[in-house]
Amino acid sequence: MPVTETLEIRGHLMDTGVLASVLDDVLAYGGDYVIDRLDVGRAHSDESYARLLVSADDRDALARLLMRLQTHGVNQVDPGEAVLRAVDRDGVFPEDFYSTTNLETVVRLGADWVPVEQPEMDCGLVVEDGRVRTIPVSDVKAGMEVVCGAGGVKVVLPLREHSTAGDGFEFMSSSVSSEKPQGLLVRQIAQTMREVKAEGGRILWVGGPGVVHTGAAHALVQLVEAGFVDVLFAGNALATHDIEAALYGTSLGVDLAQGKGVEHGHEHHIRAINTVRRAGSIADAVAQGVLTGGIMHALVTHGKEFVLVGSVRDDGPLPDVYTDVIEGQRAMRAQLPGVGFAIMVATMLHSIATGNILPASVPLVCVDIHPATVTKLADRGSSQAVGIVTDIGLFLEQLARELVPPTT
Repeated sequence: MPVTETLEIRGHLMDTGVLASVLDDVLAYGGDYVIDRLDVGRAHSDESYARLLVSADDRDALARLLMRLQTHGVNQVDPGEAVLRAVDRDGVFPEDFYSTTNLETVVRLGADWVPVEQPEMDCGLVVEDGRVRTIPVSDVKAGMEVVCGAGGVKVVLPLREHSTAGDGFEFMSSSVSSEKPQGLLVRQIAQTMREVKAEGGRILWVGGPGVVHTGAAHALVQLVEAGFVDVLFAGNALATHDIEAALYGTSLGVDLAQGKGVEHGHEHHIRAINTVRRAGSIADAVAQGVLTGGIMHALVTHGKEFVLVGSVRDDGPLPDVYTDVIEGQRAMRAQLPGVGFAIMVATMLHSIATGNILPASVPLVCVDIHPATVTKLADRGSSQAVGIVTDIGLFLEQLARELVPPTT
């Protein structure tokens, strides 16, 4: 006989399409539903409420369906208490472990609802000393207690802006912006960054080598110097070509002032890597006076953090690059506390990697010339991702003009 659970969801269900997505997922996962109650908000700012009776063939199938629906903010009306099971092997969850979303999450332990620290998608929930935190499967250890099944867990959808014209993040209402006035979008991003800094939050940048190739490195340097870059996530390429530009004036062998290739320019990136490796690290190259300009120089001299994680195609790489991707993920996670805003420019790989570990509560803007970048980011669960389709160089120049006071 099928098993049934009563579920509920609150929020802007109609205009965002959330309710339609919920019902589609119920059917896609082999379940069925009955809409028991639907209260639709009258005003644009009003939230709606839906209560559903959802059924599946057996208890295990229903539990998997409930976990899937929680990615949309759906919860059981009576979730009960969380079930904890001990891990029996390092790096392996129990078979029925609770698979997390990146939404704000609470877990019921006894009579108390305990908030999950640093929500992250595709992890487990480990309970230690009355606290609950996300943990990737690679880090779980035998003996740890993790939450299993969907019982005793609730998620909360992030608040969505429904502001009047000119107020706040108006463009948050659509995931990709290619036709809206870019000047307005840049001003809104700049204002958000000012507010985050005023509240003591950190701004995370995720960048690809296109920042250097387009000649926009100096704009990012200005933003570092003005205090609007607290941490940078990137790969070997951005740092390498930034250092190449500082040492040789080229990026991928192309003269950044003339826009044309130079003799032996194809060697410059590997010679730049070799120079830094001889110095010992990027910071050592700065301290020794070998590296005197560029993005990496600005980050070091202003005491800002950076995490460089490599890939199989990297040359070198630079000595600061994590070549073990699991260690790289850990280093990235360690920089997330306090981040109040994330901006991703010209990188699909690192944008998706960062989106996977960011809580949904952190506003996220992705800027790329290719709309597929932000589309893929949203498809992989970063529902808060907002995309701007434009040239990276022009975008960074505009943002720097908004945030950096002109020198007299």
